Amino acid sequence: MTTATATLTHTEGDLEVSTTAATVEIRCPQGWVAVCTRDDLTPGRGVAALLPDGTQAALFIDRAGQTYAIANRDPFTGAQVLSRGLTGSADGRPFVASPLLKQRFDLASGSCLDDPSVSVPAYRVRSVENVRGVENVRGAEARGGESGI
Repeated sequence: MTTATATLTHTEGDLEVSTTAATVEIRCPQGWVAVCTRDDLTPGRGVAALLPDGTQAALFIDRAGQTYAIANRDPFTGAQVLSRGLTGSADGRPFVASPLLKQRFDLASGSCLDDPSVSVPAYRVRSVENVRGVENVRGAEARGGESGI
């Protein structure tokens, strides 16, 4: 699997720091797996990811920047559709509603808000900032502004 990256460059004092957009990783039985960048996620929209064991995860980000991942399989229909559901919140709990039968699943725990006997797996998610390099800006200017990174 390849992960898209976007290089961001900013100056901190006399240093030029190049970073790539934060990589979103999901904790699954095989360990931490990179699935996309934070820039690939849009609040209110889900993204499906294929995990190494062949299962699918649905990733979401809220307006505050918190990322979530639950299984993409709707347990009521068996369809891989939760990433296409509508997001919202109930009593301060973020959820996604299945696009098929509209059951709501808590994004943090995977529990079904409409039927407590049903749940989907919830995955731990982390964002990893990737620092690519640091260069002295004055040194770059002395070489005509070219960067060796």
